[in-house]
Amino acid sequence: MSFLLDFEDMKTDTRERRQQLQDTAHKAPSTSGVYFWKDEAGTVIYVGKAKNLKNRLSSYFSGRKDIKTQILVSRASSIEYITTANEYEAFILENNMIKEHNPRYNINLKDGKSYPVLRITNEPFPRLFKTRRILQDGSKYFGPFPDVGALDTFIETLQRLYPLRRCKILRKRESPCMYYHIGRCGAPCCDRESEHTYNEYIGEIERILEGKGPDTEARLTAEMKQAAKKLKFEKAARLRDGIAALRVLRSQNVVEDFDPEDRDYIAYFTEGELVSFTVLKMRQGKLLGRDNYRTVSLNETEELLGEFLTAYYTEAAMIPPKIFVPTTTGLDICHQWFATALQAQPDIYVVKEDGESTTPNYKRHLAAMNMAFQNAREDIIRRVRERGDMPAMEELQKLLGLPHLPVRIEGFDIAHIGGRLPVASLISFYNGNPDKKNYRYFRLKTTDGIIDDFASMREAVARRYTRLLNEQQDLPDLILIDGGIGQVNAVQAVLSALQLDIPVAGLAKRDEEIYRPGNSTPMSLPKRSDALRLLQRVRDETHRFATSRNQRLRTKENTVSIFAGMPHVGDKRARSLMLTFTSPQQLVADCQSYLQEAQATQAATGKILLPKAETIKDGKNKANPDIKTSAGKITLPAGPDEKEIYEAAPIAALLHIPRSQAEDILAACKEFVAEQEAAKARLNKSLNKTSSSRDMDDTTPPGANSATAQLAAQLFDENEYDFIEESESFAAEDEIEYGKKK
Repeated sequence: MSFLLDFEDMKTDTRERRQQLQDTAHKAPSTSGVYFWKDEAGTVIYVGKAKNLKNRLSSYFSGRKDIKTQILVSRASSIEYITTANEYEAFILENNMIKEHNPRYNINLKDGKSYPVLRITNEPFPRLFKTRRILQDGSKYFGPFPDVGALDTFIETLQRLYPLRRCKILRKRESPCMYYHIGRCGAPCCDRESEHTYNEYIGEIERILEGKGPDTEARLTAEMKQAAKKLKFEKAARLRDGIAALRVLRSQNVVEDFDPEDRDYIAYFTEGELVSFTVLKMRQGKLLGRDNYRTVSLNETEELLGEFLTAYYTEAAMIPPKIFVPTTTGLDICHQWFATALQAQPDIYVVKEDGESTTPNYKRHLAAMNMAFQNAREDIIRRVRERGDMPAMEELQKLLGLPHLPVRIEGFDIAHIGGRLPVASLISFYNGNPDKKNYRYFRLKTTDGIIDDFASMREAVARRYTRLLNEQQDLPDLILIDGGIGQVNAVQAVLSALQLDIPVAGLAKRDEEIYRPGNSTPMSLPKRSDALRLLQRVRDETHRFATSRNQRLRTKENTVSIFAGMPHVGDKRARSLMLTFTSPQQLVADCQSYLQEAQATQAATGKILLPKAETIKDGKNKANPDIKTSAGKITLPAGPDEKEIYEAAPIAALLHIPRSQAEDILAACKEFVAEQEAAKARLNKSLNKTSSSRDMDDTTPPGANSATAQLAAQLFDENEYDFIEESESFAAEDEIEYGKKK
């Protein structure tokens, strides 16, 4: 019996641990990075990279997984991650972390191979080539580059653009090799190229690889366009590939470089009394670790860095030669403390966005500092989620006299444009943090076309809590309204009618005043109040969610194809017509062009040129390729097999409709074109009449009439009717980054 009880306890622990892992995955940031699965002893058992950490980690818990994934999840006790600036950095960092931790469930090749680098040798007339070996012989190395294909294409492009030598050993020769004769080498072996000129080529290549040659991409682009203009398409394609490779290779990589000097990057982020420090440790040119340190401090922000440095570095052996920090405050005291207490003198550099770029490789250090800052910020977000915003909720309960701690807060807001497309948003906060799975929006029915925020709020609240009552679901601890006393009283009336006792408050934007039902005297809180901060977050989120939904509805309403109102045309046919002909004007022109060509073909050959299908070997239908229009050849699906030529035949073939319907559509397009031309003519006439009625004092600028004609043409531009398809999502949008002002 005890065995069964132990087994049940073990199953419960397993479920709880899996739920904790799943919660960690769902709360991960939607950025690139590297993640670590750890067992109960804290040992890393698997390292992976992700373009989107949240999506990748969540995928481990969705759907049916193979046996390997099931074993990994069952053995794991926790998940940690390091965010990076891009997928390229995550790729490099994953490689380093696998070699550092040797995880059990990773493939770890024993040959020690790493990603290739570019080497420029230290010799007269240096060579440029790809290698995996790093020799300390004065050569310059650039990389590493995970995309080997892009690296090969880039090297090939450089060899076409710069006459670099190919021979491994430079020997004196009497006659140059083949590469000289095809323009790929300057023949330094025959003294046909000076070392000064050759070194200029090498210097330009180094600037490209260091990211200091943005003009190179522009020069390659200009050369590509010139080659295409001269119909040298093979050369243009090679240059295009070279430009693409250059863009890949110039991606910023801060997790590995060739600076062998050890250094630390230290950044921090604060939220109230919570402080998180992140230390990135670069050793022998590789990022070998990231340490997060959590603390609670009431010190001024300027004093935090000095306090951390004295607490973190306790032994001289821990101090690297270089330390990079984000602020200058307190550094003099830190230098003195390092010298007196630890007998160490590290170089401390300040790296800021708006700082001086006198430090060598400043951009690389700035990118590393940003990476440390993002990891510290992400740790603060995790801490706030883990503890909940308890101080704010406790203060809010006390100030508003709530019977319960406001663990669940629901907020409402209304968005519309002049009463059109009214939308109410409902957002939910749990433990002081957004609970997006419980976000909702309401398309309001009773106030469409009417500007009445009170009625709109009554409808939204009535629909929400009537449903909760019918489904017997949990009710919130507090309802927050984006508005003043009028909206608050309207909501209270609905709750009273439903016999619900839910506290209601309104937050007015003008002075951030809090209103309660039946009391027109608002309550004002200090600007640094935790309770006010929580209410502002809820209010701002309701406004964002309502406004974004209203904007999507307006975009959908305004994005309408001009073909949609024509006879026999629904959404699918309108889309087909728009994608094929782009406008009614083009449709009329294409049909006329087809008719003229078909009549000419019939007169010359006696054959009828029809847009009908041809049968090919694989049994599929293929449109007649001989149909040409003013816009060039158009590919049309099979249509009806008519025995005579008619102008609307391309429409019938495209839409698979009878001739009578195709001719109705063509007639509607012609009518539309005629109306547009008439409107343009009326505008031209009106503008010309106004221009000619001016005083004849030679004050009218030359070309005014032509200018008015151009204005008329712009007012009726055909591109105005281009169809834009907008995919609609009903899911809640991503939360605004915590701590960032709107």
